[in-house]
Amino acid sequence: MPANRFNGFTDYGVGIGLRIPHYQHIFEQKPVVDWFEIISENYMVEGGRPLHVLDRILEQYRVVQHGVSMYFGSAEPLNREHLRRLKNLVRRTKTPWLTDHLCWGSVDGRYTHDLLPMPYTFEAARLTAEKIRQVQDFVEIPVAVENVSSYAEFHLSEMTEWEFLNEVVEQADCGILLDVNNIYVSSRNHGFNPLEYVNSVPAERVAQIHIAGHSEFKRYTLDTHDHPVIEPVWQLYARAIERCGPTATLLEWDDNIPSFDEVHREALKANRFLHKQEDLLPSFPSTTEPILEEATR
Repeated sequence: MPANRFNGFTDYGVGIGLRIPHYQHIFEQKPVVDWFEIISENYMVEGGRPLHVLDRILEQYRVVQHGVSMYFGSAEPLNREHLRRLKNLVRRTKTPWLTDHLCWGSVDGRYTHDLLPMPYTFEAARLTAEKIRQVQDFVEIPVAVENVSSYAEFHLSEMTEWEFLNEVVEQADCGILLDVNNIYVSSRNHGFNPLEYVNSVPAERVAQIHIAGHSEFKRYTLDTHDHPVIEPVWQLYARAIERCGPTATLLEWDDNIPSFDEVHREALKANRFLHKQEDLLPSFPSTTEPILEEATR
């Protein structure tokens, strides 16, 4: 098992996303939770209820910041005001690392508010890595980039998605937020083997892992975060933990949100892999056929 350059952070255990429907339960019941992930943009304000809630959470829990609007892959320069507010929040939360998506989503100052897939070219990798380095230098903590789910591909791509991810993180010298559900969703939409993706990422750079549920439609699989995690995604997670060792794991559930206890129970299923107890670990197949068949139906 490789030594992880994010050692010291990877023992955070299992967390869940901090969501408004659960505020009251958290404050009244004070549940035992390893950590919460917050969406940075929800708290990049000067005051008011969001920061009041956040400060109450910080009194009791570890928090890791996750962004949705950095758009490392967009061609325009980084927004300095956004970075300033982001760094202020980093100082407030003392997040050990910062995550955002490997995508683009803005053109000429206009924002799509979507996580759009990138062309997997060497030039795009170079420009994206340069931006990530700038952000790391500015916020003064490690950055980890997340692979996104996608529903379209560029014909001009020069490599696979995982080769592009590897190229970016090596050039940027940054971490990876490995979303195994996104890998599964994209594999269904584009017909690749998701296990090959998991086996190809540099394990020593994986700082965090996302798990989630999704929805199946006639033509596409969508990353909806509104269902429990299905078994093929747990299998990918098992392989990721086998390669990376115990790694901070976060369950995303963002629509049709059930009770706090139900979300937390689903997240804690990850412990059967994190604890590495032989009697709880499933036997991972030596071949990729079962997952490949599921992914390319």
